[in-house]
Amino acid sequence: MINTGYHNYEKTPFIKAQGRAWEGFAQIRQQIQNSKERIIVFDCYPVVDVKSLVDGVGSLFDKIFYTDTCAYSGDALTEKMQKNLTDDRIFGVMTTDYLQDYFIDSKICQMRCDILDSTGRILVIGVGATLVWESGFNVHCSVARWESQLRFRKGAPNWNCDNFDMDPLTKFKRGYFVEWRLADKHKVEKHRKFHYFMDTNAVDCPKMISRRDYDKALAQAVQAPFRVVPYFDPGVWGGQWMKEVCGLDKSAQNFAWCFDCVPEENSVLYDFGGVKVQMPAMDIVLHKGKELLGERVQARFGNEFPIRFDFLDTMDGGNLSLQVHPTTQYIHEHFNMPYTQDESYYILDSGEDSCVYLGAKEGIEPDAFIGALNKAQQTGEIDVEKYVNKWPAKKHDHFLIPGGTLHCSGKNAMVLEISSTPYIFTFKLWDWGRLGLDGKPRPINIQHGSRVINYSRDTKWVQENLIDQFEPLEKTDAYTSEKTGLHIFEPIETVRHWFTGEVCHKANGSVCVLNLVEGEEAEVVSPCGAFAPYVVHYAETFIVPAEVGDFILRPTEKTKGKKLATIKAYIR
Repeated sequence: MINTGYHNYEKTPFIKAQGRAWEGFAQIRQQIQNSKERIIVFDCYPVVDVKSLVDGVGSLFDKIFYTDTCAYSGDALTEKMQKNLTDDRIFGVMTTDYLQDYFIDSKICQMRCDILDSTGRILVIGVGATLVWESGFNVHCSVARWESQLRFRKGAPNWNCDNFDMDPLTKFKRGYFVEWRLADKHKVEKHRKFHYFMDTNAVDCPKMISRRDYDKALAQAVQAPFRVVPYFDPGVWGGQWMKEVCGLDKSAQNFAWCFDCVPEENSVLYDFGGVKVQMPAMDIVLHKGKELLGERVQARFGNEFPIRFDFLDTMDGGNLSLQVHPTTQYIHEHFNMPYTQDESYYILDSGEDSCVYLGAKEGIEPDAFIGALNKAQQTGEIDVEKYVNKWPAKKHDHFLIPGGTLHCSGKNAMVLEISSTPYIFTFKLWDWGRLGLDGKPRPINIQHGSRVINYSRDTKWVQENLIDQFEPLEKTDAYTSEKTGLHIFEPIETVRHWFTGEVCHKANGSVCVLNLVEGEEAEVVSPCGAFAPYVVHYAETFIVPAEVGDFILRPTEKTKGKKLATIKAYIR
């Protein structure tokens, strides 16, 4: 049964910011014209639409220098990246390079000479433009990760490539393992050299703010609870729950995923006097890591956001692929990742015959199982339940899934996935003989998967260690709390609170991520008035930065006297 009672999920949450924004090319051109600087620099993140920027402001300049011509391109660029790209369709190796490693020194020197020899007003534009020239008017031109992926699907190429028709998954791989890492290091290194930040997600209407206001916005974000902007995507197994509960496009076939708190890919929306400016959520992580994550969490993970909340909707849909995630040792050795995708399925809602596949059946032979998986790629048939346990799933169950554990959500479940952040490292073993929405077989990774499956996580072990491992913590007149996971092998701890009154959450040195898993709405308040009351609605995920310290969750006037529940995740 799909919960249809609230219809209050906010799809475009924002933070009210101080300062001003220039909206559209006319206002940005005016700001450039008002500047006394002769040379203007637009330093672009990969996949920023450089042509649209030049079309919008190019008339102001006597000459334009494109810094991408100073970098390797085409096959030469791919060859330099190959050690990180690999021959795999979706998996690469995380780069440790720097953006300047992909520029040619002699070409940079020549362009600098050409700029010095030029007269009139000049625009220097492209990825890494400040590697070529730094002026008194440097602009960092940004684009969201999700927008980058949408552009890949529409045919946009990777940086300095002409791979317009390449598989979008392979373009994403190049971004994830190489381009975005280079660009993030670069923008952090050059941060103090930038004078402006430009949001280019809407190609025909960019927005620009001063770096001073940008810095203030980042500082403001870690002083109070906030939400990132969620995004939704269809899938071959997708369901109908989010369409109804989250108020999505009714004409869409389905929605499978929602990234509701994955700062690696989500954005944060700021309201500057009525102008909405979108910034990558990673900017907060990169520039305010200690305040956001907490000192001990930053010491462990660096400037990476280690907790992920996302939705998997199979209500009136199909099974997810049967899959396994790598162990920490495997992901480090093969992909240069420091930690793995330990995860869990919290059942936010359930329908008829909801189930979760979890753990190996007792006594199965690994070679027979892998052989059956390989054979199924040819025949399209395998008796999954001969090898993998199938467990009934009901609302508010919590299934724990440390790396190496066979798993798969079945149909008719609405899953809140709570996991560590390395989110693309899913080794699919069986996809129920179906094609993806693009008409192509989805990537199957039996070779990787076979190396990490832990067969000791069998029926008995799973039942005793991974299903509804609830441990009572506190009980008062206002609330009860219970630990729900995750497994001791996983770095995240989760606590559920059922409450009708105030719940005081004590600071524990870690960023907290919460979701309102029961009830229409609640509010987060500061015990000392440090931030304004913050209202959250059913199924919304929100972040409480470590800098906030203690906070209180309580019903609003609308939900006073009603039973509410949150699930909270933090780093042990």
